[in-house]
Parts: sequence; C-alpha cells; structure tokens
Amino acid sequence: MNVKKITSEQDLHTAFEIRKAVFVEEQGCPISDEFDEFDTLHGDCQHILAYHQNVPVGTARVRIVGHTGKLERICILKSYRKFGLGKVIVDALERIVKEQGISAFKLHGQTQAAGFYEKLGYRTASEEFMLDGIPHVLMTKQDDSAL
Repeated sequence: MNVKKITSEQDLHTAFEIRKAVFVEEQGCPISDEFDEFDTLHGDCQHILAYHQNVPVGTARVRIVGHTGKLERICILKSYRKFGLGKVIVDALERIVKEQGISAFKLHGQTQAAGFYEKLGYRTASEEFMLDGIPHVLMTKQDDSAL
C-alpha cells in the first residue's frame, strides 16, 4: 500500500473515476455535487491516490482553510476496504498539512465512518447534518506534537 500526490491530469482523472464509483454510483450522491472548483491539478487542493498492489483504489484531497487542514473526498473502492488504506490516506493528508506548519485538521465524516476517524484521534464537533442525503458530522483533530 502506498500513496502519492497527484501531479498529472491522467492521475487526477483516475481519482475522479474512483470518487464517481464510490460517491455517485455506490452512495447515490448527485454527480453535480461531487465535483467542484477545487478539482483542478494546480488549485487550492492537493489530491492523492492510494494504491493496493500498484492498482489505484482510493483517493482524497486536502486544502488549507484558515489555519486548518480540511480533509475531503476520502474514499476507497468497496472491494479494497478493510486493508488499512483509510488510515494510510488520512496519515498522508495530515503529513501534507503538517508540511505547511499546520497542526489542526477537520473533516465532514459520514456518521457510519465516525468510529474509524475517532480511532485516528478525531473528535465529533457538531450535531449530525445531511450532505447529499447522507448523515455527516464535523470532526476535528489537533496534533501539536507535529510542529
């Protein structure tokens, strides 16, 4: 398992295909809501791809909002879940943020995944809210040891 920063349009397209498979096809999110102004190669987000046996099977992005790293669009193809890739992805996103001298993180996690994020040190910081018909919560983490 490994993760790499996306630096080519081809890899960005691969990430979009993974997101489409997970969020649009599997979870029923409208495709019009899945892609936004941050989905560019040289924009405000750093996109990553996660690989299992050299096959791209997961993706995510991170951007800096104020003094916080906002982890977004974290997903893994269904047949590759439970291999530990989620932790690998979150760790990679946090490293990207820490490289910029920031130690605060947040994400909008689906409530069904809240336990996973809690194991990684995140805490629920909101009441449940709906995004694209799926219950979510705001989750935050502060890692001052990173600086």
